[in-house]
Amino acid sequence: MTLSRRAFLGWLATAVPAAAFVRRAHAFSVDHLAADRRTLRALGEAVLPSELGSAGIAAAVDRFQRWIAGYREGAELLHGYGTSALEKAGPTPATKWATQLARLEAKRFADLPLEQRRVMVRAELAALNPERLGAVGSAPHVAAALLAHFYASPEATDLCYDAKIGKQSCRPLATSSRKPLPLAKSG
Repeated sequence: MTLSRRAFLGWLATAVPAAAFVRRAHAFSVDHLAADRRTLRALGEAVLPSELGSAGIAAAVDRFQRWIAGYREGAELLHGYGTSALEKAGPTPATKWATQLARLEAKRFADLPLEQRRVMVRAELAALNPERLGAVGSAPHVAAALLAHFYASPEATDLCYDAKIGKQSCRPLATSSRKPLPLAKSG
């Protein structure tokens, strides 16, 4: 009995669900992003605020990598204010970002001087023409995703206001009227 190509593809589609391919692609991409720490850290140095210092940049990149590893397609997201409609997380962006990091790695991005890395990233982002930073998961480039992830963090709020605001942390109600303390200056 000869099996036609169409019949074989139909059988294959029922035998191995597409979701399994997506999960494997996500897992492979997450592994690639985790293994490529050097390029991702070099990207962090190029796009994240220099006020963070090398330890702060490394910590921000590590948190971003953990966010990618925890990404689950189809997970329920918080609904917007004034609506009860739930949204779901879209397809994993890790596969696209891993490809972008591989392109940067092929150009020996981590070995380039900092200013040259910044120019390269600006050019890549300008080619994508993003109107605004947007959500992490929908970022068109890994650099924009890294920035969006950082700027949604409590550390970014503290850095922006140069004060220990502690966004998204629980503070006693009695201290809510007090002005936040200034950040300690390093150096």
